[in-house]
Amino acid sequence: MADVKKIATRESYGNALAELGSEYPDLIVLDADLAAATKTGIFKKAYPDRHIDCGIAESNMVGIAAGLAAAGKIPFVSSFAMFAAGRAFEQVRNSVGYPKLNVKIGATHAGISVGEDGATHQCCEDIALMRTIPGMVVMNPADDIEAKAAVKAALDHQGPVYIRFGRLAVPVINDTPDYQFELGKGVVLREGKDVTLVATGLEVNETLGAAEKLKADGIDAKVINIHTIKPLDEDLIVAAAKETGKVVTIEEHSVIGGLGSAVCDCLSAKAPTQVLKIGVNDTFGESGPAVELIKKYGLDADGIYAKVKGFLASF
Repeated sequence: MADVKKIATRESYGNALAELGSEYPDLIVLDADLAAATKTGIFKKAYPDRHIDCGIAESNMVGIAAGLAAAGKIPFVSSFAMFAAGRAFEQVRNSVGYPKLNVKIGATHAGISVGEDGATHQCCEDIALMRTIPGMVVMNPADDIEAKAAVKAALDHQGPVYIRFGRLAVPVINDTPDYQFELGKGVVLREGKDVTLVATGLEVNETLGAAEKLKADGIDAKVINIHTIKPLDEDLIVAAAKETGKVVTIEEHSVIGGLGSAVCDCLSAKAPTQVLKIGVNDTFGESGPAVELIKKYGLDADGIYAKVKGFLASF
């Protein structure tokens, strides 16, 4: 079997900014002393006059971005998810969300796949936090191609946007001629009639692996990639739930407030369905190699497979 190309979506973020710099002359990139890690250094090399290092002062950085947006620029705020969504939450809410300013937030190093940096840096709450801000678009791309498409979609969208990127290199799964990215629209990656698996971010690839294992057991799983968590593609979720009657959500995020909660909010109102949420179960992460942590927390293909099997056995 040929080696699958892998790239971290934080790399995709930096590359996308640099590639789109000439197309969007009003694009300004801000970073908080982490340009090498967030990969905005790629943009800085290409457009040094449009990159601002704000130092380790994330809240101030968001305020600067708000001012730039008010002046007609398109600022991209960049930092680790823990700092962009966590430390600067008040400024994101009050200085960006409340006035509906055209600020984009590129949040890297999200989830437990941050690895050895440990619990203090493994943000598994960011999707929940950003979902609660009125008017905030929340995206969580699955691979390199989708990450670049998300950056482009954010630039074309008028209003605040939060995009989640990862540190771990992940397989490129969307390198197909017919791939299309549309903000707010989910993508059916695999048809199935027995259960619907709804995944986001790096968990999309793991979920496809779990679906293959389920197939070997005679279980036909439908797999949906939700790259935009807000606004959620409710029509697709409802149709899939009605088709299979059972739904499982998979995310590298707390089971509280993330993709699973968004799906449950939708289905409880429009198509009551039994749902299993797979994610980080109301606990902090820990220090360790990213791949081993994903396995320990049951978020690899084997872990997802086992949980789905147990869920289906309850019917």
